[in-house]
Amino acid sequence: MNKLVIFDGNAIMYRAFFAIPPLTSKDGVQINALYGLVSMLINIVENLKPTHIIFCFDEKERTFRQDLLPTYQSQRPETPSELIPQFKMAREFLKSVNIPIYSKSGYEADDVIGTIASRLQVTGDRETIIVTGDRDILQLVNDKKNIKLFMPIGGLANGKIFTEKETVERLGVLPIQIPDYKALVGDPSDNYFGIAGIGPKTATGLLSTYMTLSGIYEHTEEIPARLKEKLVNGKESAYLSYKLATIVRDVPVKFDIEDAKNWDLISDNVLKLFEEYGFKTLTARIKALGKKIEDEKQGNLFI
Repeated sequence: MNKLVIFDGNAIMYRAFFAIPPLTSKDGVQINALYGLVSMLINIVENLKPTHIIFCFDEKERTFRQDLLPTYQSQRPETPSELIPQFKMAREFLKSVNIPIYSKSGYEADDVIGTIASRLQVTGDRETIIVTGDRDILQLVNDKKNIKLFMPIGGLANGKIFTEKETVERLGVLPIQIPDYKALVGDPSDNYFGIAGIGPKTATGLLSTYMTLSGIYEHTEEIPARLKEKLVNGKESAYLSYKLATIVRDVPVKFDIEDAKNWDLISDNVLKLFEEYGFKTLTARIKALGKKIEDEKQGNLFI
């Protein structure tokens, strides 16, 4: 079976930047986020054994969410100056290993990931695993369409696979209900607030009964007066929050899945880059990975 791994480049880079102490190249440029991204990629190749790999990144331009709500994510601090040049370095590295990169102005990486995963949903033909530290992407998890999420746990070295079962255990709702849930409780990290006075327990209770945000509003006459008042007063905010929380799955981005199978981590270009960066440990890991892959190929000849 083909196995596609889609990396949320921005989420991995930010996580690595704050998780790994400052490292510098021979030229004195900070490279800890790049180091973390490469290390994560090697871990995924070793443990998940993908046949296809894709990276998605945010663009610098405003997104449609900021047009819907000008204060969307406005409370977040500026990207650290030491991290900014590492995004360019990450793209250079991914180009050197022939991994395609996708992004689209006006959208977030989440939306590009959602679009690619949705277009390639073929039950039984391909397993799709999304690698990210962003819980919002759990809404894409789909058992029938073989879409899972791999989330780093406690740093970058360890992680957990989320199917629908693990998603419900983590959030209390099905993946498909996550936008409805966030429409009710909001998301302070993105600076939208759902409905005032409705918390996780109330939200999960409503969604277990009525399934969707629209279903809740279709049955407000059944809901106790005090809660009904909150729902009525917060309806506009709820539906705006729903739009902000929902990952777009029809971003106008062109891609060819065949490009995702041509990756090669064991090239002279990679070793040259690692020498420039001073990645001695990762150089040893890459060489060991190359030997492991070659040994497995030789072993398959006798199966």
